[in-house]
Amino acid sequence: MTCAQLLLQLLRRCYGIDTVFGIPGVHTVELYRGLEGSGMRHVTPRHEQGAGFMADGYARATGHPGVCFIITGPGMTNIATAMGQALADSVPMLVISSVNRRDTLGLGQGRLHELPSQQQTLAGVSRFSHTLLAPDNLPEVLARAYAVFRGTRPGPVHIEIPIDLFDARVTPPSHWHSPVWYPAAPAPEGITTAARWLHDAQRPLVLLGGGCVDNPETARTLVERLDAPTVTTINAKGVLGHDHPLDLGANAALPAVRELARDADVILAMGTELGETDYDVVFDDGFELNGRLIRIDIDAEQLARNQPVSLGLVADAGLAMTALLAAFPDTVPRGGQARAANVRDTLALRDSPDLAPFVPLFDTLRSALPDAILVGDSTAPVYAANHLVSQPVPRRFFNASTGYGTLGYGLPAALGAQLARPDLPVVALVGDGGIMFTLAEMATAVEERLPLVILLWHNGGYEEIRRYMDANGVARLGVDIQAPNFATLAQGFGCLSTRVNDPASLVNALDSRPLDGPLLIEVDANAWVGP
Repeated sequence: MTCAQLLLQLLRRCYGIDTVFGIPGVHTVELYRGLEGSGMRHVTPRHEQGAGFMADGYARATGHPGVCFIITGPGMTNIATAMGQALADSVPMLVISSVNRRDTLGLGQGRLHELPSQQQTLAGVSRFSHTLLAPDNLPEVLARAYAVFRGTRPGPVHIEIPIDLFDARVTPPSHWHSPVWYPAAPAPEGITTAARWLHDAQRPLVLLGGGCVDNPETARTLVERLDAPTVTTINAKGVLGHDHPLDLGANAALPAVRELARDADVILAMGTELGETDYDVVFDDGFELNGRLIRIDIDAEQLARNQPVSLGLVADAGLAMTALLAAFPDTVPRGGQARAANVRDTLALRDSPDLAPFVPLFDTLRSALPDAILVGDSTAPVYAANHLVSQPVPRRFFNASTGYGTLGYGLPAALGAQLARPDLPVVALVGDGGIMFTLAEMATAVEERLPLVILLWHNGGYEEIRRYMDANGVARLGVDIQAPNFATLAQGFGCLSTRVNDPASLVNALDSRPLDGPLLIEVDANAWVGP
């Protein structure tokens, strides 16, 4: 078979890939030979950045890598932003691209789509970027990618294949199988020390990040045994379930949670970067930990970042939690629920002037679509949802306000999530500014007949930046942008649309949403918030 055929067979038969996102080009035509009938669904976005965001949403909704087929040069620079977001949030993504012929690489001859070094350009937004120089090496390189996805901190992997190799003959493997990868287990001595510190603590605190999403029951049992208030970051929403009495949510930047953190004598942080966009969204470096910090992460380097660590364990969060549970057969009462309740009462999030207008929005969504996956762009309702929303299980809430913080993520990522989970409703939370970055992907949603709800918060421009300018005494320039008529645009794409101003009209719109295509619900922000 050819190298391109081998790639398709490996993806489907060894790694179970069922969906590929990509835009065909003259450099990748041979890659598409044999895709029909392969058992893999091909989804055509309208821009390579959309392909990357779709793969990201697919991966976050399932835990399985999203796969993209991308052309040489501009295709790769287009997808680089999406790879940067996936890298920042540790999302598994496999990007397969073409590159110019082997005998022309690095010569600068001005060939179609040529970059001085495509591999080096993409290395900065990937866990690794590899140029395939011999087709027989393809199984090994793919295995390396899955070793990253399954055995260490995941993220995007880029494999580029020179166009003269796609139709090169290669001997297929005698056995079609993929390796079984097990992540690192914690050192027993470290677990013993961590358990002793946690047992002796008077005021323990737990910090759970996105690295814990595959082990919600274990995480819930552990924090209950420790009787410890727990911060669940944006990417860890749902790990403890709906409104758990120990869950403080993603509110580590707020004063009451910061005070609790400063007062904690032992802190257990698992699968979390302890990064700015989770713990310091007010950007003043005010999240301080004075107690002993026990840190567990699959990435050894991460143990030394952001906060001084007292005990570091390189390990998978799930394996570490299971090991710690063995040391806590019973609950060690420390008044954790009361401490957490006091913090929540002090926060009074639903009464906060900044958040209160969004309370009926998310109450309505929760009532009408209780099982929905909420996928957000960087927009006002998403910033509020980071504090207000509680989900029943993980992988039901994610957005681009963390890490890389790119605009344009919400619509295509929600599309990817809907493809991955057709059994669940999916809501894209977008703003009138951000949706313009990837508006063309509405065509993809219509083409794929996806019952996606696109909730568009229309506040007439870049509201968050307006506030920053006002707060810093900067004239409002470039933020009061003109918006198109979204109803007319939706009609042009063949997408149904409606406008709502209040919870009652939102309920009616959700109740009558189509099941064979997307629905754009435009929310007039000024009318919703009121005087």
